[in-house]
Amino acid sequence: MKTDPADVLKEALLLEKRGYAFYKMVSDHIRDKATRRFFELMADEEKNHIQLLTEELKMYHSRKKFSKNNFDDTISNQIADLILSNSLQDRISAAEFEAAAISAAMLMEERAIRLYADRADVSTNADEKKLYNWLADWERSHLKYLAGIDQALKEKIWYDNQFWPY
Repeated sequence: MKTDPADVLKEALLLEKRGYAFYKMVSDHIRDKATRRFFELMADEEKNHIQLLTEELKMYHSRKKFSKNNFDDTISNQIADLILSNSLQDRISAAEFEAAAISAAMLMEERAIRLYADRADVSTNADEKKLYNWLADWERSHLKYLAGIDQALKEKIWYDNQFWPY
């Protein structure tokens, strides 16, 4: 585990940049408008994290401290609204590219959560701890959306293939 705050910020930036590139690439390959919008929103959120972490890294390099940012505690509801209002699960076929992307995205989000939560646990700096707890919570919300879609896809596969015991 990295202990230098600058190294952790750099690793976090790399994860977010990879996440952005992944979600952007997926959105560019999807025809269905609602499904494409879901992945675009996920890419936008990763881009916001990149901007935030870039600013934190600049501040840390120049002042050796973290900002006293009052992070917005309300996670964007656009994604949740899209999932519910457009029945996104029904639009994603379990054997298609989008379903595979959901699975891969879950792994990326879990990795980010682990990095942020671990750093928040070991940090003795209140501002750094606040930053990483906020980011971990945000990534948990992403994972929650993805896991909900993934579960719906699994149930659809089970139902379509008559895997139910009754």
